[in-house]
Amino acid sequence: MEEQSALAGSGVVAPASDAAFARWLADRAGTALAELRAELGFGDPAALRAAGDRRAHELLVDELARWRPGDAVLSEEGERYDHARLAAERVWIVDPLDGTREFAEAGRSDWAVHVALWQRGAAGGDRPADAGRLVAGAVALPAQAGGTVLGTDAPPTYPPMHAGPIRLAASRTRPPGFLADLCERVDGEVVPMGSAGAKMAAVVQGRVDAYVHAGGQYEWDSAAPVAVALATGLHASRVDGSPLQYNRPDPWLPDVLVCRRDLAPRLLEVLAELGVGLEDDVM
Repeated sequence: MEEQSALAGSGVVAPASDAAFARWLADRAGTALAELRAELGFGDPAALRAAGDRRAHELLVDELARWRPGDAVLSEEGERYDHARLAAERVWIVDPLDGTREFAEAGRSDWAVHVALWQRGAAGGDRPADAGRLVAGAVALPAQAGGTVLGTDAPPTYPPMHAGPIRLAASRTRPPGFLADLCERVDGEVVPMGSAGAKMAAVVQGRVDAYVHAGGQYEWDSAAPVAVALATGLHASRVDGSPLQYNRPDPWLPDVLVCRRDLAPRLLEVLAELGVGLEDDVM
């Protein structure tokens, strides 16, 4: 690409493919956040959280403006209701720091950086031709194993079957009220952790079998991890089984189910019986 040639002499060269670029970008932001943690320490969690959000957001939007200047951006820390993106052909959906609470707690690794690309008219999946879909994504987990990055450019291997109860990732601070009933109905057990991205990544990595959430989330909370999960071959949908849709006028996307494909029919059946998600549809 022309932009790459122009900056090649500086030693900074972004990957040409969108999927590799998403990985590169998530990794850069994750590294910057890990360095910030080491620099500031954990004595003032509020200041660390604010600095982390700011540093990662600025890095992402600066690099997107440099390397993908024609694309729109939807970021948790940016303008949420900038409707100019609705006419764009390509929109990067990013969460600069997912799991802010955990980021500011010493020893925790369940926080992440999300980078996803939505493209209008992209072929594939079960979307209408003009609806658009996620075509690339990466989730950086900077505090895991020296800096794990999961991406659609090199999708992880489908996780092996796990014997025993179904392991359900859930919020460690605000588990949904329906979770106890769901566990009872499907022989499940709760695995608490922070960060929606870390929970969905745990499904991709085979450390849990499913993540189900209802009652509050935005597009940037799930876009990148869902892109990676789908590339891995996992199931990802809303809790009623309908497709997840992105780059909508209101980025509110309250519920999501990511799980092994063999578990999806049973989990969707029980979620429907429990009425999960109906309140959000009414709203």
